[in-house]
Amino acid sequence: MKDGQATRRRLLDAAAAEFATYGIAGARVDRISANARANKAQMYAYYGNKDGLFDAVFNDHAEKIIHAVPMTAEDLPGYATRLYDACLLHPELVRLAAWARLERVPTGPLLTSMDAQTARKLEAITTAQRSGHIDPSLDPADVLSIVTAMALTWSPVGLIHTASPDDPESEHEGRRRALAETVRRAFTPAPKYTA
Repeated sequence: MKDGQATRRRLLDAAAAEFATYGIAGARVDRISANARANKAQMYAYYGNKDGLFDAVFNDHAEKIIHAVPMTAEDLPGYATRLYDACLLHPELVRLAAWARLERVPTGPLLTSMDAQTARKLEAITTAQRSGHIDPSLDPADVLSIVTAMALTWSPVGLIHTASPDDPESEHEGRRRALAETVRRAFTPAPKYTA
């Protein structure tokens, strides 16, 4: 990796930790540059300002999760459990999203740069509805939102309990089973009865 690329990566990594902990307003450029072993001038040259750096960090982490957890609409329970695992291993994405909601985008789509990805997921859900895998009476956008929210039940934004990678594997497995079964029941089409 060339020096410039390595510096950018260090800045993104240091900024991710800083923003996840302190939010956008609370993050300090001095701490980010010190932890990245880069000077502030480099950060400003690469990202313009603190907001530009946050955008780069958030997009970077969102891309990682999208590629790490591909959507399979015919297997929403599997998708939900993979998303649970990804957020367990990378809680910073959930924290970054929470800060973006609190400080930037209180309503509507959170990340418009992912509109194409979201559109592909919605189309996959629509196709799965046509093929009988998902209840066709539900709006695909609602299906995606609810499945995502269910997968984040034990994430850093969970209201009852936040899971830790250090929790016993039996607890994670129990959560995965409960999540998968709940998603399956929620979105499987009701059986059709004939007289």
